[in-house]
Amino acid sequence: MRRFTESRDDETTDEIWLCEHAPVYTQGIAGRQEHVLNAHGIPVIATNRGGQVTFHGPGQVVAYPLIDLKRLGIYVKEYVYRLEHCVIKTLEADGVTGHRVPGAPGIYVRLDDPFGHAPVDARAPRDREGVRAAVGDPFAGVGKIAALGIKVTRHCTYHGVALNVAMDLQPFTWINPCGYEGLKTVDLATLGVSTEWATVARRLGDRLASHLGP
Repeated sequence: MRRFTESRDDETTDEIWLCEHAPVYTQGIAGRQEHVLNAHGIPVIATNRGGQVTFHGPGQVVAYPLIDLKRLGIYVKEYVYRLEHCVIKTLEADGVTGHRVPGAPGIYVRLDDPFGHAPVDARAPRDREGVRAAVGDPFAGVGKIAALGIKVTRHCTYHGVALNVAMDLQPFTWINPCGYEGLKTVDLATLGVSTEWATVARRLGDRLASHLGP
């Protein structure tokens, strides 16, 4: 991704990469080591994306949009909104309602009713370094189903979004996911949705292409 982005020019065609990783933790550029509680032998890779630590593994759809935002005519805030919207619409195909939580990028579901449409009450107060303030439990009642971490250089994007389909969730308990202590992580299988990785990957890829294309 980095080589592609550094070598592209104004005529380079945008691409969207969809993949599935072997078990690995990735740290954002400002990642704090204390958020890796015990890696249990899983590699921890430093990256230059935003955000803190997250886990990638089999059963998770990872999408890397390599998009020229200047050509598309949008800024980073709108780009993030579109990424999250694509995940929400992908979940909607299986009847799952995805939610945004202010100040905490990614998509969440209500654990008590992942198929209902009532809003979540979670709020994520932040300190000046962008890390959640330790006040109560702002994520009570919600689980994170998709993580988002991006990098933009010369108005071109890389890194992206990871959507949990049917994976081993235990490695998420060995970190503070995305820097949030105690944040519960879920996948579609946890919610009772039986689907194939390829099906979800195709849906997410199609959504991204339609919302990030010319």
